[in-house]
Amino acid sequence: MDRRDFLTMSGLGLAGLMVPYGNLIAAEALLAPLDVAKKKALADAALAAATQAGASYCDVRIGRYLRQFVITREDKVQNVVNTESTGIGIRVLVDGAWGFAATNRLNNDGVAKAAQQAAAIARANAKSQTAPVQLAKAPGVGEVSWKTPIKKNSMEVPLKDKVDLLLGVNAAAIKAGADFVNSMLFLVNEQKYFASTDGSYIDQDVHRIWAPMTVTAIDKASGKFRTREGLSSPMGMGFEYLDGAASGKVVSPNGVVNYSDSYDMLEDAVASAKQARQKLTAPSVKPGKYDLVLDPSHTWLTIHESVGHPLELDRVLGYEANYAGTSFATLDKLKDKFRYGSDNVTIFADKTQTGSLGAVGYDDEGVKTKRWNLIKDGTLVDYQTIRDQAHILGKTESDGCCYADSWSSVQFQRMANVSLAPGKNKLSVADMIKDVENGIYIIGDGSFSIDQQRYNAQFGGQLFYEIKNGKITGMLEDVAYQIRTPEFWNACTAVCDDSDYRLGGSFFDGKGQPGQVSAVSHGSSTARFNGINVINTARKLG
Repeated sequence: MDRRDFLTMSGLGLAGLMVPYGNLIAAEALLAPLDVAKKKALADAALAAATQAGASYCDVRIGRYLRQFVITREDKVQNVVNTESTGIGIRVLVDGAWGFAATNRLNNDGVAKAAQQAAAIARANAKSQTAPVQLAKAPGVGEVSWKTPIKKNSMEVPLKDKVDLLLGVNAAAIKAGADFVNSMLFLVNEQKYFASTDGSYIDQDVHRIWAPMTVTAIDKASGKFRTREGLSSPMGMGFEYLDGAASGKVVSPNGVVNYSDSYDMLEDAVASAKQARQKLTAPSVKPGKYDLVLDPSHTWLTIHESVGHPLELDRVLGYEANYAGTSFATLDKLKDKFRYGSDNVTIFADKTQTGSLGAVGYDDEGVKTKRWNLIKDGTLVDYQTIRDQAHILGKTESDGCCYADSWSSVQFQRMANVSLAPGKNKLSVADMIKDVENGIYIIGDGSFSIDQQRYNAQFGGQLFYEIKNGKITGMLEDVAYQIRTPEFWNACTAVCDDSDYRLGGSFFDGKGQPGQVSAVSHGSSTARFNGINVINTARKLG
Protein backbone atom coordinates (compact mmCIF):
# COMPACT_ATOMS: atom_id res chain seq x y z
CA MET A 1 0.00 0.00 0.00
CA ASP A 2 1.39 3.41 -0.92
CA ARG A 3 0.73 6.65 0.89
CA ARG A 4 -1.98 7.81 -1.51
CA ASP A 5 -3.93 4.55 -1.02
CA PHE A 6 -3.60 4.90 2.73
CA LEU A 7 -4.97 8.44 2.76
CA THR A 8 -7.74 7.58 0.30
CA MET A 9 -8.96 4.69 2.46
CA SER A 10 -9.25 7.03 5.23
CA GLY A 11 -11.25 8.54 7.79
CA LEU A 12 -8.74 6.18 9.34
CA GLY A 13 -11.71 3.95 10.08
CA LEU A 14 -10.55 1.53 7.38
CA ALA A 15 -6.91 1.76 8.34
CA GLY A 16 -7.15 -1.68 9.92
CA LEU A 17 -7.13 -3.08 6.39
CA MET A 18 -3.44 -2.21 6.30
CA VAL A 19 -2.73 -4.83 8.87
CA PRO A 20 -1.37 -7.86 6.94
CA TYR A 21 2.05 -6.97 8.35
CA GLY A 22 2.49 -10.34 10.05
CA ASN A 23 0.96 -12.52 12.75
CA LEU A 24 -1.41 -11.12 15.36
CA ILE A 25 0.16 -11.22 18.82
CA ALA A 26 -0.56 -10.18 22.39
CA ALA A 27 0.66 -6.71 23.42
CA GLU A 28 3.26 -8.07 25.83
CA ALA A 29 4.97 -9.90 22.95
CA LEU A 30 5.89 -6.51 21.48
CA LEU A 31 8.59 -6.26 24.13
CA ALA A 32 10.35 -9.58 23.51
CA PRO A 33 13.59 -9.17 21.47
CA LEU A 34 15.52 -11.95 19.75
CA ASP A 35 18.78 -12.99 21.37
CA VAL A 36 21.75 -11.43 19.55
CA ALA A 37 23.90 -14.54 20.02
CA LYS A 38 21.22 -16.68 18.42
CA LYS A 39 20.94 -14.27 15.49
CA LYS A 40 24.70 -14.39 14.94
CA ALA A 41 24.72 -18.19 15.03
CA LEU A 42 21.91 -18.36 12.45
CA ALA A 43 23.65 -15.77 10.27
CA ASP A 44 26.90 -17.75 10.39
CA ALA A 45 25.05 -20.90 9.37
CA ALA A 46 23.52 -19.10 6.40
CA LEU A 47 26.83 -17.55 5.34
CA ALA A 48 28.59 -20.92 5.52
CA ALA A 49 25.86 -22.66 3.52
CA ALA A 50 25.88 -19.96 0.84
CA THR A 51 29.66 -20.06 0.48
CA GLN A 52 29.60 -23.84 0.26
CA ALA A 53 26.94 -23.54 -2.47
CA GLY A 54 29.27 -21.39 -4.58
CA ALA A 55 28.43 -17.83 -3.54
CA SER A 56 31.22 -15.29 -3.94
CA TYR A 57 29.27 -12.92 -1.70
CA CYS A 58 26.38 -13.36 0.73
CA ASP A 59 24.43 -11.10 3.07
CA VAL A 60 21.88 -12.16 5.65
CA ARG A 61 19.10 -10.09 7.20
CA ILE A 62 17.28 -11.43 10.25
CA GLY A 63 14.31 -9.22 10.99
CA ARG A 64 11.65 -8.99 13.66
CA TYR A 65 9.06 -6.40 12.61
CA LEU A 66 6.61 -5.26 15.29
CA ARG A 67 3.67 -2.92 14.77
CA GLN A 68 0.79 -1.66 16.87
CA PHE A 69 -2.30 0.14 15.57
CA VAL A 70 -4.76 1.86 17.92
CA ILE A 71 -7.73 3.18 15.92
CA THR A 72 -10.59 5.29 17.27
CA ARG A 73 -13.61 7.26 16.08
CA GLU A 74 -15.42 9.79 18.26
CA ASP A 75 -16.05 7.99 21.59
CA LYS A 76 -15.29 4.46 20.41
CA VAL A 77 -12.21 2.30 19.95
CA GLN A 78 -12.56 0.75 16.51
CA ASN A 79 -9.57 -1.56 16.61
CA VAL A 80 -6.38 -2.43 18.42
CA VAL A 81 -3.96 -4.58 16.44
CA ASN A 82 -0.54 -5.90 17.37
CA THR A 83 1.44 -7.67 14.64
CA GLU A 84 4.75 -9.50 14.49
CA SER A 85 6.72 -10.89 11.55
CA THR A 86 10.06 -12.65 12.01
CA GLY A 87 12.31 -14.41 9.52
CA ILE A 88 15.52 -14.36 7.53
CA GLY A 89 16.32 -13.12 4.01
CA ILE A 90 19.47 -14.32 2.25
CA ARG A 91 20.99 -12.64 -0.81
CA VAL A 92 23.94 -14.10 -2.73
CA LEU A 93 26.13 -13.51 -5.74
CA VAL A 94 26.91 -16.59 -7.83
CA ASP A 95 28.63 -16.30 -11.22
CA GLY A 96 28.09 -12.54 -11.10
CA ALA A 97 24.29 -12.71 -10.63
CA TRP A 98 21.97 -12.06 -7.69
CA GLY A 99 19.82 -14.68 -6.03
CA PHE A 100 17.51 -14.26 -3.05
CA ALA A 101 15.48 -16.54 -0.81
CA ALA A 102 13.77 -16.18 2.56
CA THR A 103 12.35 -18.37 5.31
CA ASN A 104 10.71 -18.06 8.71
CA ARG A 105 12.27 -21.35 9.83
CA LEU A 106 14.85 -19.97 12.21
CA ASN A 107 17.03 -23.03 12.71
CA ASN A 108 20.27 -24.16 11.07
CA ASP A 109 18.54 -26.49 8.66
CA GLY A 110 15.99 -23.86 7.59
CA VAL A 111 18.53 -21.11 6.95
CA ALA A 112 20.91 -23.49 5.15
CA LYS A 113 18.16 -24.57 2.76
CA ALA A 114 17.24 -20.93 2.07
CA ALA A 115 20.89 -20.12 1.34
CA GLN A 116 21.12 -23.04 -1.05
CA GLN A 117 17.92 -21.92 -2.78
CA ALA A 118 19.27 -18.39 -3.16
CA ALA A 119 22.46 -19.78 -4.73
CA ALA A 120 20.46 -21.92 -7.14
CA ILE A 121 18.37 -18.92 -8.19
CA ALA A 122 21.51 -16.81 -8.73
CA ARG A 123 23.13 -19.57 -10.84
CA ALA A 124 19.99 -19.73 -13.01
CA ASN A 125 19.91 -15.92 -13.35
CA ALA A 126 23.54 -15.86 -14.46
CA LYS A 127 22.69 -17.82 -17.62
CA SER A 128 20.69 -14.90 -19.02
CA GLN A 129 22.58 -11.99 -17.48
CA THR A 130 24.59 -9.91 -19.98
CA ALA A 131 27.15 -8.52 -17.51
CA PRO A 132 28.24 -9.48 -13.99
CA VAL A 133 27.17 -7.44 -10.99
CA GLN A 134 29.83 -4.92 -9.94
CA LEU A 135 29.64 -4.54 -6.20
CA ALA A 136 31.19 -1.45 -4.60
CA LYS A 137 33.29 -2.09 -1.53
CA ALA A 138 31.72 -2.09 1.92
CA PRO A 139 34.43 -2.85 4.45
CA GLY A 140 33.37 -5.22 7.21
CA VAL A 141 32.71 -3.41 10.48
CA GLY A 142 32.74 -6.40 12.81
CA GLU A 143 30.12 -6.59 15.56
CA VAL A 144 28.35 -3.23 16.01
CA SER A 145 24.92 -2.00 17.12
CA TRP A 146 22.75 1.07 16.56
CA LYS A 147 19.46 2.16 18.10
CA THR A 148 17.03 5.00 17.45
CA PRO A 149 17.78 7.46 20.30
CA ILE A 150 14.35 7.21 21.94
CA LYS A 151 13.45 8.35 25.43
CA LYS A 152 10.26 6.30 25.82
CA ASN A 153 9.60 3.00 24.04
CA SER A 154 6.10 3.30 22.54
CA MET A 155 5.52 -0.42 22.94
CA GLU A 156 6.00 -0.13 26.72
CA VAL A 157 3.31 2.53 27.15
CA PRO A 158 0.13 0.88 28.53
CA LEU A 159 -2.67 0.46 26.01
CA LYS A 160 -5.06 2.25 28.36
CA ASP A 161 -2.90 5.39 28.21
CA LYS A 162 -2.95 5.31 24.41
CA VAL A 163 -6.71 4.84 24.26
CA ASP A 164 -7.27 7.60 26.82
CA LEU A 165 -5.10 9.95 24.75
CA LEU A 166 -7.01 9.31 21.54
CA LEU A 167 -10.49 9.43 23.06
CA GLY A 168 -9.54 12.65 24.84
CA VAL A 169 -8.36 14.08 21.53
CA ASN A 170 -11.63 13.10 19.88
CA ALA A 171 -13.72 14.62 22.67
CA ALA A 172 -11.78 17.88 22.47
CA ALA A 173 -12.38 18.07 18.72
CA ILE A 174 -16.11 17.46 19.09
CA LYS A 175 -16.35 20.09 21.83
CA ALA A 176 -14.52 22.56 19.55
CA GLY A 177 -17.08 22.13 16.74
CA ALA A 178 -16.23 18.92 14.86
CA ASP A 179 -19.00 16.58 13.76
CA PHE A 180 -16.75 13.57 13.20
CA VAL A 181 -13.20 12.74 14.19
CA ASN A 182 -10.95 9.76 13.62
CA SER A 183 -7.61 9.38 15.37
CA MET A 184 -4.98 6.71 15.40
CA LEU A 185 -1.58 5.68 16.71
CA PHE A 186 0.73 3.74 14.42
CA LEU A 187 3.80 2.44 16.25
CA VAL A 188 6.70 0.54 14.70
CA ASN A 189 9.74 -1.31 16.03
CA GLU A 190 12.07 -2.96 13.50
CA GLN A 191 14.70 -5.23 15.07
CA LYS A 192 17.15 -5.82 12.22
CA TYR A 193 20.30 -7.93 12.19
CA PHE A 194 22.65 -7.85 9.20
CA ALA A 195 25.63 -10.11 8.50
CA SER A 196 27.76 -10.49 5.40
CA THR A 197 30.79 -12.29 4.03
CA ASP A 198 32.49 -8.87 4.16
CA GLY A 199 32.77 -9.38 7.91
CA SER A 200 29.91 -7.28 9.28
CA TYR A 201 27.53 -8.22 12.10
CA ILE A 202 25.20 -5.26 12.61
CA ASP A 203 22.35 -5.24 15.15
CA GLN A 204 19.89 -2.34 14.85
CA ASP A 205 16.77 -1.39 16.81
CA VAL A 206 14.62 1.10 14.85
CA HIS A 207 11.59 2.93 16.29
CA ARG A 208 8.99 5.06 14.52
CA ILE A 209 5.72 6.75 15.52
CA TRP A 210 2.78 8.46 13.83
CA ALA A 211 -0.42 9.97 15.25
CA PRO A 212 -2.71 10.85 12.31
CA MET A 213 -6.24 12.18 12.63
CA THR A 214 -9.01 13.48 10.42
CA VAL A 215 -11.52 16.05 11.71
CA THR A 216 -14.75 16.76 9.79
CA ALA A 217 -17.16 19.70 10.09
CA ILE A 218 -20.58 19.70 8.40
CA ASP A 219 -22.94 22.50 7.40
CA LYS A 220 -26.17 20.65 8.17
CA ALA A 221 -28.30 23.11 6.20
CA SER A 222 -26.49 22.50 2.93
CA GLY A 223 -24.85 19.13 3.55
CA LYS A 224 -21.48 20.65 2.69
CA PHE A 225 -18.55 19.31 4.67
CA ARG A 226 -14.85 20.04 5.07
CA THR A 227 -12.03 18.11 6.69
CA ARG A 228 -8.71 19.01 8.20
CA GLU A 229 -6.00 16.39 8.67
CA GLY A 230 -3.78 16.57 11.73
CA LEU A 231 -0.44 18.35 11.39
CA SER A 232 1.64 15.67 13.07
CA SER A 233 4.61 14.26 11.19
CA PRO A 234 5.56 10.59 11.30
CA MET A 235 8.87 10.51 13.15
CA GLY A 236 11.78 8.27 14.02
CA MET A 237 11.17 8.76 17.74
CA GLY A 238 9.59 7.10 20.74
CA PHE A 239 6.43 8.05 22.62
CA GLU A 240 8.13 11.24 23.82
CA TYR A 241 7.01 12.75 20.50
CA LEU A 242 3.50 13.02 21.95
CA ASP A 243 4.60 14.93 25.05
CA GLY A 244 3.61 18.18 23.31
CA ALA A 245 6.40 20.24 24.85
CA ALA A 246 6.39 23.95 24.06
CA SER A 247 9.86 23.63 22.52
CA GLY A 248 8.31 21.55 19.75
CA LYS A 249 5.91 24.24 18.58
CA VAL A 250 6.30 26.58 15.64
CA VAL A 251 3.54 29.20 15.45
CA SER A 252 2.96 30.71 12.02
CA PRO A 253 2.09 34.41 11.51
CA ASN A 254 -1.61 33.55 11.22
CA GLY A 255 -1.58 31.62 14.50
CA VAL A 256 -1.53 28.08 13.09
CA VAL A 257 0.60 25.84 15.30
CA ASN A 258 2.97 23.45 13.58
CA TYR A 259 5.10 20.92 15.38
CA SER A 260 8.73 19.87 15.12
CA ASP A 261 10.28 17.53 17.70
CA SER A 262 7.11 17.03 19.74
CA TYR A 263 3.38 17.07 19.08
CA ASP A 264 0.42 18.25 21.16
CA MET A 265 -2.30 16.10 19.62
CA LEU A 266 -5.10 17.53 21.77
CA GLU A 267 -4.19 21.12 20.91
CA ASP A 268 -4.08 20.24 17.21
CA ALA A 269 -7.47 18.50 17.44
CA VAL A 270 -9.09 21.67 18.76
CA ALA A 271 -7.44 23.75 16.03
CA SER A 272 -8.48 21.18 13.40
CA ALA A 273 -12.11 21.42 14.42
CA LYS A 274 -12.14 25.21 14.32
CA GLN A 275 -10.31 25.37 11.00
CA ALA A 276 -12.47 22.69 9.38
CA ARG A 277 -15.51 24.80 10.28
CA GLN A 278 -13.83 27.95 8.94
CA LYS A 279 -13.26 26.15 5.66
CA LEU A 280 -17.02 25.81 5.23
CA THR A 281 -17.36 29.57 4.67
CA ALA A 282 -13.95 30.35 3.15
CA PRO A 283 -14.15 31.86 -0.35
CA SER A 284 -12.98 29.82 -3.31
CA VAL A 285 -9.65 30.86 -4.80
CA LYS A 286 -9.52 32.88 -8.00
CA PRO A 287 -7.23 31.06 -10.47
CA GLY A 288 -4.07 32.84 -11.57
CA LYS A 289 -0.42 33.43 -10.83
CA TYR A 290 0.53 33.76 -7.18
CA ASP A 291 3.63 33.90 -5.05
CA LEU A 292 3.43 30.85 -2.79
CA VAL A 293 4.70 30.69 0.78
CA LEU A 294 4.95 26.99 1.57
CA ASP A 295 5.16 25.67 5.12
CA PRO A 296 7.39 22.61 5.77
CA SER A 297 4.25 20.60 6.64
CA HIS A 298 3.37 21.05 2.97
CA THR A 299 6.73 21.25 1.21
CA TRP A 300 7.87 17.77 2.25
CA LEU A 301 5.53 16.12 -0.27
CA THR A 302 6.61 18.40 -3.12
CA ILE A 303 10.25 17.57 -2.33
CA HIS A 304 9.41 13.87 -2.17
CA GLU A 305 7.69 13.71 -5.54
CA SER A 306 9.68 16.25 -7.60
CA VAL A 307 13.19 15.73 -6.19
CA GLY A 308 13.44 12.60 -4.07
CA HIS A 309 12.02 10.14 -6.61
CA PRO A 310 13.52 11.60 -9.81
CA LEU A 311 17.01 11.50 -8.27
CA GLU A 312 16.85 7.78 -7.44
CA LEU A 313 19.44 6.35 -9.82
CA ASP A 314 17.42 3.26 -10.74
CA ARG A 315 14.59 5.51 -11.97
CA VAL A 316 17.07 7.69 -13.86
CA LEU A 317 18.46 4.60 -15.62
CA GLY A 318 15.02 3.20 -16.40
CA TYR A 319 15.53 0.13 -14.21
CA GLU A 320 12.54 1.12 -12.09
CA ALA A 321 9.28 2.52 -13.47
CA ASN A 322 6.56 1.57 -10.98
CA TYR A 323 4.64 4.17 -8.96
CA ALA A 324 4.72 7.06 -11.42
CA GLY A 325 7.52 6.17 -13.74
CA THR A 326 11.15 6.96 -14.32
CA SER A 327 12.83 10.41 -14.32
CA PHE A 328 13.45 13.45 -16.48
CA ALA A 329 16.74 14.04 -14.60
CA THR A 330 18.86 11.84 -16.86
CA LEU A 331 22.63 11.32 -16.58
CA ASP A 332 23.45 13.88 -19.29
CA LYS A 333 21.99 16.56 -17.00
CA LEU A 334 24.53 15.69 -14.32
CA LYS A 335 27.35 16.08 -16.83
CA ASP A 336 25.91 19.36 -18.12
CA LYS A 337 25.50 20.84 -14.60
CA PHE A 338 21.75 21.11 -15.01
CA ARG A 339 20.05 24.02 -13.23
CA TYR A 340 17.47 22.14 -11.20
CA GLY A 341 16.64 25.22 -9.11
CA SER A 342 17.64 28.74 -8.15
CA ASP A 343 20.71 29.65 -6.11
CA ASN A 344 18.50 29.37 -3.01
CA VAL A 345 17.97 25.64 -3.55
CA THR A 346 20.38 23.20 -1.94
CA ILE A 347 18.85 19.78 -1.43
CA PHE A 348 20.63 17.04 0.46
CA ALA A 349 20.10 13.35 1.18
CA ASP A 350 20.68 12.19 4.75
CA LYS A 351 20.21 8.80 6.41
CA THR A 352 21.66 9.99 9.72
CA GLN A 353 19.26 12.83 10.64
CA THR A 354 18.02 12.42 14.22
CA GLY A 355 14.25 12.10 14.44
CA SER A 356 13.81 11.27 10.77
CA LEU A 357 11.98 8.18 9.58
CA GLY A 358 14.90 6.99 7.48
CA ALA A 359 17.56 7.34 10.16
CA VAL A 360 19.63 4.19 10.66
CA GLY A 361 23.28 3.54 11.38
CA TYR A 362 23.71 1.17 8.44
CA ASP A 363 21.56 0.38 5.43
CA ASP A 364 20.36 -3.08 4.39
CA GLU A 365 23.63 -3.75 2.59
CA GLY A 366 25.72 -3.05 5.68
CA VAL A 367 26.87 0.36 4.40
CA LYS A 368 27.36 3.09 6.99
CA THR A 369 24.90 5.88 6.35
CA LYS A 370 25.82 9.49 5.60
CA ARG A 371 24.68 12.90 4.30
CA TRP A 372 25.45 14.15 0.77
CA ASN A 373 24.22 16.88 -1.61
CA LEU A 374 21.95 16.13 -4.55
CA ILE A 375 21.48 19.76 -5.64
CA LYS A 376 23.99 22.44 -4.64
CA ASP A 377 23.04 26.11 -5.05
CA GLY A 378 20.55 25.09 -7.73
CA THR A 379 22.87 22.78 -9.70
CA LEU A 380 22.31 19.02 -9.98
CA VAL A 381 25.42 17.37 -8.47
CA ASP A 382 24.51 13.77 -7.58
CA TYR A 383 21.98 10.95 -7.32
CA GLN A 384 21.14 8.25 -4.78
CA THR A 385 22.98 4.95 -5.33
CA ILE A 386 23.52 1.52 -3.78
CA ARG A 387 26.40 -0.96 -4.02
CA ASP A 388 25.68 -2.44 -7.45
CA GLN A 389 24.96 1.00 -8.98
CA ALA A 390 27.88 3.03 -7.64
CA HIS A 391 30.25 2.18 -10.52
CA ILE A 392 27.81 3.69 -13.02
CA LEU A 393 28.57 7.14 -11.57
CA GLY A 394 32.24 6.40 -11.05
CA LYS A 395 31.78 6.10 -7.29
CA THR A 396 33.81 3.64 -5.26
CA GLU A 397 31.27 3.37 -2.44
CA SER A 398 27.49 3.14 -2.07
CA ASP A 399 25.50 6.08 -0.67
CA GLY A 400 23.94 3.73 1.88
CA CYS A 401 20.30 3.90 0.78
CA CYS A 402 19.41 0.24 0.25
CA TYR A 403 16.32 -1.00 2.10
CA ALA A 404 13.81 -3.85 2.28
CA ASP A 405 10.49 -3.51 4.06
CA SER A 406 10.59 -7.07 5.38
CA TRP A 407 12.91 -10.01 5.94
CA SER A 408 10.98 -11.70 3.11
CA SER A 409 11.62 -8.88 0.62
CA VAL A 410 14.85 -8.37 -1.31
CA GLN A 411 16.58 -5.08 -0.55
CA PHE A 412 16.88 -2.51 -3.33
CA GLN A 413 17.49 1.20 -3.90
CA ARG A 414 15.15 3.35 -1.82
CA MET A 415 14.96 7.07 -1.25
CA ALA A 416 17.02 8.54 1.56
CA ASN A 417 15.66 11.39 3.65
CA VAL A 418 15.80 14.19 1.06
CA SER A 419 15.54 17.75 2.38
CA LEU A 420 15.74 21.40 1.36
CA ALA A 421 18.55 23.11 3.26
CA PRO A 422 17.57 26.19 5.31
CA GLY A 423 18.42 29.63 4.01
CA LYS A 424 21.86 31.00 4.87
CA ASN A 425 20.58 34.40 6.00
CA LYS A 426 18.34 35.11 8.98
CA LEU A 427 14.76 35.21 7.73
CA SER A 428 11.52 34.53 9.62
CA VAL A 429 8.20 33.52 8.09
CA ALA A 430 6.69 36.86 9.10
CA ASP A 431 9.48 38.73 7.32
CA MET A 432 9.03 36.59 4.22
CA ILE A 433 5.30 37.31 4.09
CA LYS A 434 5.86 41.08 4.47
CA ASP A 435 7.35 41.19 0.96
CA VAL A 436 4.51 39.26 -0.76
CA GLU A 437 2.01 41.45 -2.62
CA ASN A 438 -0.28 38.75 -4.05
CA GLY A 439 0.22 35.30 -2.65
CA ILE A 440 -1.07 32.23 -0.86
CA TYR A 441 0.30 30.68 2.32
CA ILE A 442 -0.14 26.88 2.28
CA ILE A 443 0.03 24.62 5.33
CA GLY A 444 -0.25 20.83 5.35
CA ASP A 445 -0.15 18.28 2.54
CA GLY A 446 -3.07 17.22 0.38
CA SER A 447 -3.80 15.37 -2.82
CA PHE A 448 -1.28 15.38 -5.67
CA SER A 449 -0.62 14.00 -9.13
CA ILE A 450 2.60 13.71 -11.10
CA ASP A 451 3.54 12.44 -14.54
CA GLN A 452 5.67 9.46 -15.53
CA GLN A 453 8.87 11.50 -15.78
CA ARG A 454 8.38 13.45 -12.53
CA TYR A 455 8.26 16.64 -14.60
CA ASN A 456 4.65 17.93 -14.51
CA ALA A 457 2.76 17.89 -11.22
CA GLN A 458 -0.08 19.34 -9.19
CA PHE A 459 -0.32 19.72 -5.40
CA GLY A 460 -3.07 20.60 -2.96
CA GLY A 461 -2.84 21.16 0.80
CA GLN A 462 -4.77 21.43 4.07
CA LEU A 463 -5.00 25.15 4.86
CA PHE A 464 -4.75 28.09 2.46
CA TYR A 465 -4.46 31.76 3.42
CA GLU A 466 -4.55 34.75 1.10
CA ILE A 467 -1.66 37.22 1.32
CA LYS A 468 -2.30 40.78 0.12
CA ASN A 469 0.30 43.55 0.35
CA GLY A 470 2.35 41.72 2.94
CA LYS A 471 -0.54 40.70 5.19
CA ILE A 472 -2.58 37.52 5.65
CA THR A 473 -6.17 38.55 4.94
CA GLY A 474 -8.13 35.33 5.45
CA MET A 475 -8.67 31.70 4.55
CA LEU A 476 -9.18 30.42 1.00
CA GLU A 477 -10.46 27.10 -0.29
CA ASP A 478 -10.18 24.89 -3.40
CA VAL A 479 -6.50 25.65 -4.00
CA ALA A 480 -4.00 23.60 -5.99
CA TYR A 481 -0.88 24.67 -7.82
CA GLN A 482 0.67 23.31 -10.99
CA ILE A 483 4.39 22.96 -11.62
CA ARG A 484 7.02 21.88 -14.06
CA THR A 485 9.72 20.61 -11.75
CA PRO A 486 12.75 22.69 -12.85
CA GLU A 487 10.67 25.84 -13.41
CA PHE A 488 9.19 25.52 -9.93
CA TRP A 489 12.51 25.06 -8.13
CA ASN A 490 14.05 27.90 -10.16
CA ALA A 491 11.20 30.10 -8.92
CA CYS A 492 12.36 29.67 -5.31
CA THR A 493 13.27 33.21 -4.21
CA ALA A 494 13.79 32.70 -0.48
CA VAL A 495 14.08 30.03 2.23
CA CYS A 496 13.71 30.82 5.93
CA ASP A 497 16.64 30.13 8.26
CA ASP A 498 17.27 27.00 10.32
CA SER A 499 15.12 28.17 13.25
CA ASP A 500 12.09 27.26 11.11
CA TYR A 501 13.43 23.89 9.88
CA ARG A 502 11.01 20.97 10.39
CA LEU A 503 10.47 17.43 9.14
CA GLY A 504 7.52 15.94 7.31
CA GLY A 505 7.32 12.52 5.76
CA SER A 506 5.54 9.29 4.90
CA PHE A 507 5.35 5.80 6.36
CA PHE A 508 4.12 4.45 3.04
CA ASP A 509 6.41 5.38 0.16
CA GLY A 510 5.62 2.78 -2.48
CA LYS A 511 8.06 1.38 -5.01
CA GLY A 512 8.97 -1.79 -6.84
CA GLN A 513 7.26 -4.90 -8.13
CA PRO A 514 6.26 -6.75 -6.01
CA GLY A 515 5.57 -3.49 -4.22
CA GLN A 516 7.36 -2.48 -1.05
CA VAL A 517 6.85 0.51 1.23
CA SER A 518 9.48 2.51 3.08
CA ALA A 519 9.41 5.28 5.67
CA VAL A 520 11.11 8.51 4.67
CA SER A 521 11.31 12.09 5.97
CA HIS A 522 11.80 15.39 4.17
CA GLY A 523 12.84 18.54 5.98
CA SER A 524 12.72 22.19 5.05
CA SER A 525 12.15 25.67 6.35
CA THR A 526 9.28 27.75 4.96
CA ALA A 527 10.08 28.68 1.34
CA ARG A 528 8.76 31.20 -1.18
CA PHE A 529 8.13 30.49 -4.86
CA ASN A 530 7.18 33.35 -7.19
CA GLY A 531 4.71 33.34 -10.07
CA ILE A 532 3.24 29.84 -9.63
CA ASN A 533 0.06 28.88 -11.47
CA VAL A 534 -2.85 28.24 -9.07
CA ILE A 535 -6.07 26.54 -10.14
CA ASN A 536 -9.49 26.20 -8.54
CA THR A 537 -10.36 22.60 -7.63
CA ALA A 538 -14.03 23.16 -6.74
CA ARG A 539 -16.43 20.80 -8.42
CA LYS A 540 -19.04 22.56 -10.51
CA LEU A 541 -22.34 20.66 -10.74
CA GLY A 542 -24.96 21.08 -13.42
